[in-house]
Amino acid sequence: MTGNRSLKFKIPIYILLFFVSIIMMLPFLWMISVSLKPAGQIYEYPPSFIPSSFNFENYKVAWTRANFNLYFKNTVIFAVVGTILTLITCSLGGYTFAKLRFPGKELLFSIILFSMMLPFSSILIPLFLIVKSFPLAGGNNLFGKGGVGLVDTFSGLILPGIVSGYYIFLFKQFFSMLPDDLIYAARVDGCSEFRIFLQIILPLSKPILATVSIFSFMSRWNSLLWPLVVLNDPKKRTLQVGLAIFQGEQLTGGQWNELLAASAIALIPTVVIFLLGQKYFTTGIALTGMKE
Repeated sequence: MTGNRSLKFKIPIYILLFFVSIIMMLPFLWMISVSLKPAGQIYEYPPSFIPSSFNFENYKVAWTRANFNLYFKNTVIFAVVGTILTLITCSLGGYTFAKLRFPGKELLFSIILFSMMLPFSSILIPLFLIVKSFPLAGGNNLFGKGGVGLVDTFSGLILPGIVSGYYIFLFKQFFSMLPDDLIYAARVDGCSEFRIFLQIILPLSKPILATVSIFSFMSRWNSLLWPLVVLNDPKKRTLQVGLAIFQGEQLTGGQWNELLAASAIALIPTVVIFLLGQKYFTTGIALTGMKE
């Protein structure tokens, strides 16, 4: 009886969620539809959701004309290398705050939490000046004078974002839930802290590693402002910068099909990454939200 009553409540919820998901998917489906339409079918009235003929040439034009092969390679380097470095630094930071004791720990963690409240636009100029004044790089002397530092380099693009207060917080929350007995036993056996972290903590941390990986990868893949500021060489442009330039060119000519084909190309990797890590992602979000 209880099961039937529970089912009666669940069915309307499932139906409602189904229609909400369809509504949320409509913009994405419309983008795919327009990207496959011939140029003459874009402005027809009434508009048709399914193209009369599928024109995959739009994707070829967007890929070649917008130089997306180069932008894709640059963005893969930016996103993958940046994500790996973020996982290393932030996981070590999270473990330190979760399992180690040292003077000023709470104060330092409070400062890290405070950094999460700062919008990126407020630190953009100081961050650029730090990158420009990086010692012994780009013609700079030991005091960061005389050259351009890491400006217009992949190092300048990647390094400023490899430490994040938000990701450290997520790792700290997850590591705090792991039993201390495992760490105490390993210390008694003579394991160093780094070996404990590497061989005991990390194998148990797949959900949070997947969560931070997805967040970090998607953030970098969709990043526009920082690459636009720090990079000048057209050959080093990332995908979003190239897409913004391509957008300006295509809107002038009214080629919405080619523009949306380019947008679909840019969207595919983030969708694939999310689908591959969805299982661990949902688990990681649920666990990091639990109280200690």
